[in-house]
Amino acid sequence: MGLSFEQAEIRQGSFVLGADLALPPEGHFAVIGPSGAGKSTLFQSLAGFIPLSRGTIRWQGQRIDGLPPGQRPLSILFQDQNLFPHLTVAQNLGLGLDPSLRRLDWAAVEQALEAVGLAGLGPRKPSQLSGGQQSRAALARALLRARPVLLLDEPFAALGPALKAEMLELVARMTGDKLVLMITHDPNDALHFAPQTLVVANGSVQPPRATASLLTNPPPDLAHYLGQPTRAIPARVGHAPHHP
Repeated sequence: MGLSFEQAEIRQGSFVLGADLALPPEGHFAVIGPSGAGKSTLFQSLAGFIPLSRGTIRWQGQRIDGLPPGQRPLSILFQDQNLFPHLTVAQNLGLGLDPSLRRLDWAAVEQALEAVGLAGLGPRKPSQLSGGQQSRAALARALLRARPVLLLDEPFAALGPALKAEMLELVARMTGDKLVLMITHDPNDALHFAPQTLVVANGSVQPPRATASLLTNPPPDLAHYLGQPTRAIPARVGHAPHHP
């Protein structure tokens, strides 16, 4: 038993997003859909920043939709990385363990830096790191929190193709025991990272489908979003419809 949305509904003004599905406690899932369909809204609600208007969210059978954000069993990684410029890289990572930075296990921080390829860079400020290194630092902080669910809200979208692929490989390697949901606008990222994908469209979060078959034969809304023509073969007058 993992993460479940039970007749969940999120309302913001005239916008309504519904979700009624279940996910396992481990695995990598892409979240894809048209812009404005509610992908980030789904993450914000799951993280506790937007309340449900009805329904429930459960993790391992326990209801979590009433918990404050800090008590939910998840970490979220945003596109802007949320690294504080006035703190060192090590201090930024330490926030994942102790927001007061008073009772930190600095050995654990250094171990996390080493795990993402940033050994020895703890004393630097974020501005002294490259974009790829900042992404690694933000990922290390999320992993230090040791939460079983990781939400990726396009954190690597600003990176070039090679660096983005490198970061996705790193995430995949380091999160084998977690449930990871990744918002992406790039179908190639979904194919390479997530065996299954959730489509967010038409006011609902659809249950996961195999990524390869979904992208090969997407529903009309997703096909339009991806710029793929929908296949419609008209029947000829006086003849039976032809099916390829």
